[in-house]
Amino acid sequence: MARLFRNMRLFLPRASMPALISSIALVSVAPAATHIAAVTKNSVPAPSKAARKLPIDIVSSSFDYKGDTVYFHNVTITQGDTKVQADHAHAVGLDDFDNSRWTFEGNVRINGEQHGSLKSDAAVVEFRNKNISKMTVTGNPAEFEQKRTDIDAVARGHAKEIVYDVSDGTVRLSNDAWIWDGHNTLSAQKLVYNIREQHVQAAAEPGNQVHLTIDPNQTEDPNKKP
Repeated sequence: MARLFRNMRLFLPRASMPALISSIALVSVAPAATHIAAVTKNSVPAPSKAARKLPIDIVSSSFDYKGDTVYFHNVTITQGDTKVQADHAHAVGLDDFDNSRWTFEGNVRINGEQHGSLKSDAAVVEFRNKNISKMTVTGNPAEFEQKRTDIDAVARGHAKEIVYDVSDGTVRLSNDAWIWDGHNTLSAQKLVYNIREQHVQAAAEPGNQVHLTIDPNQTEDPNKKP
């Protein structure tokens, strides 16, 4: 992720801010919404439609049919750069990938494009037009991370719900959302991280606040487990 808040300026009327935070933009676009966004010149192009429609590979230690529902154990589903692993999964049938939903439970691990990954207790994976289109993961909390391309650091985030939209390359964190970019932390009820452009955006809704913490001396994730 290009360094968060680089090439930005803090616009606050009649305020003199130190040079340390002169690279942040706080832009009020409406009385009920505030956006904080980082801009990067290192955007990665979206995968081609052909790449996103590669064959779907399913590996499982066992599976059972019960009525119209199929149950998998120790399952891995792979399509292109996207991989979903879990202890269990179930879906209705195996022949409809045009419009279907799969449910994964237990030790869910997801690998996406640009070295992005998620961990959660459960996930719902949606297929549209024979490709994985969206994944909604939940946990206490669900976790996201991506290796930054500009510095030797890993961006990390967590929330009770994270939605990974494969088509537009975004990760939407909601309900106690938190992100650390390698130097600074950002928390809010909702945060959006763009995997391809490697930047984060936060929107403050009525009654909620966006909290930004800047620590130029911080070199390790403050929430990282020992």
